Amino acid sequence: MLNAASRDPAAGPRLLLSLLAIALLWPGLHLSELDIGVLLRADNQSEMGRFVSTFWPPAHDEAFVQLLLKATLQTLAIATAGMALALLLAVPAGLLASRALSLSAASRGGRPGPWGMLLRWPVRGLLIFLRSVPEIVWALLFVRAVGLGPAAGVLAIAITYSGMLGKVYAEIFESTDQRPAHALLQAGSGRLASFVYGILPNVASELVSYTVYRWECAIRASVVMGFVGAGGLGQQIDLSIRMFAGGEVASMLLTFLLLVLGADQLSRLLRWRLT
Repeated sequence: MLNAASRDPAAGPRLLLSLLAIALLWPGLHLSELDIGVLLRADNQSEMGRFVSTFWPPAHDEAFVQLLLKATLQTLAIATAGMALALLLAVPAGLLASRALSLSAASRGGRPGPWGMLLRWPVRGLLIFLRSVPEIVWALLFVRAVGLGPAAGVLAIAITYSGMLGKVYAEIFESTDQRPAHALLQAGSGRLASFVYGILPNVASELVSYTVYRWECAIRASVVMGFVGAGGLGQQIDLSIRMFAGGEVASMLLTFLLLVLGADQLSRLLRWRLT
């Protein structure tokens, strides 16, 4: 038997936390109306089996491959253009929302002044608003405004991801050692030069890694937004599913997998070059 000295002193708190997690999870499962038994019903399994069986062989005829290539390029264009527009807002907003280039913080040992907070809090509030609305909702709104097509997806990604990137950029700028930038500011250097020489070299790898990751997320988001008419692979997948063309769906899913793998390898390459 285990004596009192050999017992885990954290066993009680861990047990309480586990019970609390279960108590919080159970109402969530009930409200979400999750019923695993639906997947185990014979008729549902038979229907899913018939549809999945049509995935092989993947469609590869010439006309479909041309359509797939066009949809893939359109998906990449939506994600890349949306990210480019998002960066135009995220970079300056991230600098304004952080204390990294605060003149008052540089002169007061890292403590920001009240006037800087008056500027930073509205910018942070704007970033919160931009990222609080999912891109699929923005896509629905822009489909109404600009019509069906990839333009709605580009604008939706630009708005949502500018809020995400700006928030994380501000945290990255503040998490690094700010003494080089503050020293440059105290020596009379401009804010841009202080950022380029005092902060950017220390955070470049992290910024690139997160930006490429968000670009990968933008690719996935552009596919999802295609289901509401924003173009790209998502719109073609939606059409193929509606026509029960499993081979076409399989080919597009494989293409989507290759896109994500390519984005991951690009992130690794860029991180390796910057380290």
